[in-house]
Amino acid sequence: MNSQYSYSFLFRSAALCGVALLSFLNCSSTSSDLANNNDNSGNNGGGGATGDPVQVWLTKGDQSVKLQQQSTAYFSGSQSSGTTIEVDASQVFQTIDGFGYTLTGGSVQVINQLNAAKKQELLNDLFSSSGIGVSYLRISIGASDLNSEVFSYDDMPAGQTDPTLAQFSLTKDQAVIQMLKDILVINPNIKILATPWSPPVWMKDNGSSVGGSLKPEFYGVYAQYFVKYIQAMQAQGIRIDAITPQNEPLHPGNNPSMYMTAANQAAFIKNNLGPAFQAANITTKIIAYDHNCDNPAYPLAILNDSAANPYVDGSAFHLYAGDISALGTVHNLFPNKNVYFTEQWTSSTGNFGGDLDWHTKNIIIGSMRNWSRTALEWNVANDASFGPHTPGGCTQCKGAVTITGSAAYDKNVAYYIIAHASKFVPANSQRIESTQGDNLSTVAFKTPAGKTVLIVQNSNSVDKAFTIKYNGKTAPVTISGSSTATYVF
Repeated sequence: MNSQYSYSFLFRSAALCGVALLSFLNCSSTSSDLANNNDNSGNNGGGGATGDPVQVWLTKGDQSVKLQQQSTAYFSGSQSSGTTIEVDASQVFQTIDGFGYTLTGGSVQVINQLNAAKKQELLNDLFSSSGIGVSYLRISIGASDLNSEVFSYDDMPAGQTDPTLAQFSLTKDQAVIQMLKDILVINPNIKILATPWSPPVWMKDNGSSVGGSLKPEFYGVYAQYFVKYIQAMQAQGIRIDAITPQNEPLHPGNNPSMYMTAANQAAFIKNNLGPAFQAANITTKIIAYDHNCDNPAYPLAILNDSAANPYVDGSAFHLYAGDISALGTVHNLFPNKNVYFTEQWTSSTGNFGGDLDWHTKNIIIGSMRNWSRTALEWNVANDASFGPHTPGGCTQCKGAVTITGSAAYDKNVAYYIIAHASKFVPANSQRIESTQGDNLSTVAFKTPAGKTVLIVQNSNSVDKAFTIKYNGKTAPVTISGSSTATYVF
């Protein structure tokens, strides 16, 4: 997870913003059958019922509307006036892998406190096409800071090592493995990214779960640790689509954590991890960096390494510092490599409207407009005390849901941030061109089913009328102040 500097950075950033991210009605429609839904009353549609329909879904920053369908808008041949957002499906950009969260060990622990029926309801809501359709998950290799305890898959008594990994075991993550199996029943195609917060401490130069660096003599052993992990998960029926070598490699103050320079990561990938995957016929992607947008030089150093580059699929980013445009910068320099947005937290002290605005503009719209294949918020779930977490781990991380009892949970802002995209933009959708204007941020997609999805964030405090233009036709709409809407047509 993130440093105290990171936490305060995002809190300050969120406080500066104010638009609401659209959320999805908890109903049984998918992007391919939205046109069959009955409309709810609302003032965010427009036009006469004469042309092709535009389904409108809205979330307001004041929480008076959350993920609710509004009155249908309609396309016509009329000429537009005023602000126009033009969607152009002839300009195609990246393919989308998915939207989602990190399923932490702590998230699993609290979700398992629900009774069987309520737990199944929540998992269906999160991961099924009748819910919000989360299509991508990040998990930790060993403990993250949102586990109740620190562990790796090969812990040894102090002073002992296990260079053959004879003691390797996934036992401590059995609850996570079982929940992933339950999720795969709901969505067999969900993609999973796995990331370590720390290797076993006997591999580190400080012998601690906090900070330190990987000892050079254990680079090869650690590469085999990844191989064993991927093979062991596959044996459980869980395919790991991608890994990053280290979560937040420049933040050694978390528990657990490890410091890994760009030079060290490049050496590990080219000399150990890449060749180990190749020798074991492992096709899991290796994604570099996995840290903040303020240091694109880190992933660029790895991509510029001619020996490391062939093993690397792309780079992953967080936004606790820097600007989301860093993803586009790296993409433009290495257009044949992918970029991913993999983590952003919402705080227990945050404001729904401010968080919805900032995250929609930056994490959903911003990452996608800068070529990301994913947009992931941080943890799925927490308890009412924002736990569990390790000693020294994040004490203010608010999950997408808060488990409040054995038969109850609350949906938080991160649920709606992701739902705005995940429900309407399934995996393998493609981003297409959309214009912006009048303090309206936009991103558009074409889905595999042929639907067009436009997400618009109104950063103005007042309602804004504008026109959607597509294929020479126009649809007049009005978006509420400090709101985000998703339009499907």
